[in-house]
Amino acid sequence: MDQTCDPTAERIAEGLGFSCRHANPIVTFRNPFSLSNGTMPVLELLIVGGAVFAFWHAWRRWRHDGDPANLTLWFASVAYLAVIEPPLYFPGWFGLDKQVGFIFSHNVFTVQFMYDRLPLYIVAFYPALSQLAYELVRTLGVFARRGALVGALAVAFVCQVFYEIFDQLGPQLRWWAWNPGDTKVNKPALASVPMNSMFLFASVSFAALTYLVVRLTSTSPSASTGGFGVAWRSVIAGALAPLAMLIAGAPAGAFQGHGHLTIQTTIISIGLAIVWIIGLALIVDSWRAPRTHAAPAPAPAPPPTPAPAPLFARTYPAIYLATLAALWLVALPAYFTATNGVTSAGTPIGSLWYATLCAAAATGVILAARRTTR
Repeated sequence: MDQTCDPTAERIAEGLGFSCRHANPIVTFRNPFSLSNGTMPVLELLIVGGAVFAFWHAWRRWRHDGDPANLTLWFASVAYLAVIEPPLYFPGWFGLDKQVGFIFSHNVFTVQFMYDRLPLYIVAFYPALSQLAYELVRTLGVFARRGALVGALAVAFVCQVFYEIFDQLGPQLRWWAWNPGDTKVNKPALASVPMNSMFLFASVSFAALTYLVVRLTSTSPSASTGGFGVAWRSVIAGALAPLAMLIAGAPAGAFQGHGHLTIQTTIISIGLAIVWIIGLALIVDSWRAPRTHAAPAPAPAPPPTPAPAPLFARTYPAIYLATLAALWLVALPAYFTATNGVTSAGTPIGSLWYATLCAAAATGVILAARRTTR
């Protein structure tokens, strides 16, 4: 059997409008104006541009401020992708076809790698989102007040709310397609999105990455300011982060199968609820912190002004949120006319209520970050 395009992969790809047969094993380029729909190049520009912006910001933090955490996190996110994504695309290569099966397939975008399985924008998505969440949490002062572990938990929440606005929309707009026949990983689901993905990929992975990076760059900062220090810490953090996903996914994974969907749903829902409760508590704490700790200066001189938030933290999260909101507006007509969770174009819809809740929380995080440095 062809491990790069088995019958299941071919069926999912055909549903997206392309064939995985005879795909280039390295890279394929396409006209961005000839993709499946007009939302796809917009998404690419948002995410790839965000990753470039994040790299510029991380480089400045490293070279101008002497803080290697941002740049280490940027590269650690790419290292994490290199570890986690290939087994998802080609489980047969790694002997995982019986354990996980074929989970999903991306659609073909302007630049595509690895037999058309890996779009460039997905490579960019990890560093763009990890930097977005880390900078917002850092700007809120959570790391400074609470330390690496609590700061990483706040990152888990921020990633959840920004990621799921995107995650709940993608299948309807044919950015990717989940394999409905894979009940080991893709069930249970919230609308069309597997809850395992919502919890493990949208929160646990980013929290683990952030914690490892912050710990590795803070234990010996003088040794990590050089390029070699950034490189090896990035590789270690990216390689170890999937272990946290295995640990966090073990309770629900112990009850795989149709007969235990209710138990799995309960376990994952509790995990998501914990992410929300901790995250909201930390955001509220950050919102109140400037008032709580702002005491009148005893001297005639005015109290020191908080440092302004970096340009990246002030602009990109809002651009990301506004662009995804606009793409959701494009999708809403077909969403409201869907029958049994499927649009007239044959694509599954996500959860509008959860995406709306995430958008409201993301807006609150942005406002809190701006207030903190006002």
